[in-house]
Amino acid sequence: MKERLEALRTEALQELQGVGSQAALNDLRVKYLGKKGALTEILRGMGGLSAEERPVIGGVANEVRGSIETVIEEKTQAFIKEETEQRLRAETIDVTLPGKGLPQGAVHPLNKVAQEIEDIFIGMGYSIAEGPEVETDYYNFEALNLPHNHPARDMQDSFYITEDILMRTQTSPVQIRSMEAAKGTTPIRVICPGKVYRRDDDDATHSFQFNQVEGLVIGRNIRMSDLKGTLLQFAQEMFGAGTQIRLRPSFFPFTEPSAEVDVSCAQCGGHGCRMCKGTGWIEILGCGMVHPRVLEMGGYDPEEVTGFAFGMGIERIALLKYGIDDIRHFYSNDLRFLSQFARK
Repeated sequence: MKERLEALRTEALQELQGVGSQAALNDLRVKYLGKKGALTEILRGMGGLSAEERPVIGGVANEVRGSIETVIEEKTQAFIKEETEQRLRAETIDVTLPGKGLPQGAVHPLNKVAQEIEDIFIGMGYSIAEGPEVETDYYNFEALNLPHNHPARDMQDSFYITEDILMRTQTSPVQIRSMEAAKGTTPIRVICPGKVYRRDDDDATHSFQFNQVEGLVIGRNIRMSDLKGTLLQFAQEMFGAGTQIRLRPSFFPFTEPSAEVDVSCAQCGGHGCRMCKGTGWIEILGCGMVHPRVLEMGGYDPEEVTGFAFGMGIERIALLKYGIDDIRHFYSNDLRFLSQFARK
């Protein structure tokens, strides 16, 4: 039996020397040292040995097993080292190559314009006021001098949730809430930016959801000339120092008198072009002196204070500022369009 064990060791070591892969090494481990391997098969015959021979043969068997396991472990470590070196060679990074640039986001053009509008008015001493987008009929209409059955309600095709709850059609309700919060104190100088909702998406310049910025000033001896000067400064900071404005009489239930405001066309300098339809002027917003009834609803005495208000669509300002002809570009999520407005 001793000779068989020595022969097994010689055979196993010879085979192990020529093994070429980890998988083949595992097969040889099973062949010689497994439960049904050659060494186990030889040791099954130890039952026929005498008591004196068993320790001797057992010692030889352990030596054979140990020598085979030693070579298997050495081969295993060699294969692991080789595999690691190959992987490192394959994954080698040339640190002298230029890095790959990561894509960077940018401020959406509507947010960019909204921030610019806010910065302009904050620079004039205004604060920012916000309110709910789901509004009551009272704040959206009645407190703004638009009682039930008022014909001017037809100008704003609204999304009603219940008979008295709707998606706000303007940010004017924030003006009423600001007056209520002030509790009769003056002055008030606020702008009210936010989303508004109307069933108005029939063409390329309208959407059922859009963004507004409205402004409100209340104090003593506030005049129409103060409104005009404020809007002129805004227009020149937004569209350029040479921009001019004009006020045309109009009607809004919450202001009296009311006016539409035009700016001189930046593209043609007021001479007339396709953008301004040959007039030299482009409409940008509505405004007026706060109606006495609205002042009363906000908790003010119209005999003691006056005020002015204005409102503009952010999309409208962005269309004019960047010369865009379709409002739907802002909502298309087209990176080719949006990336043009990335800040450098």
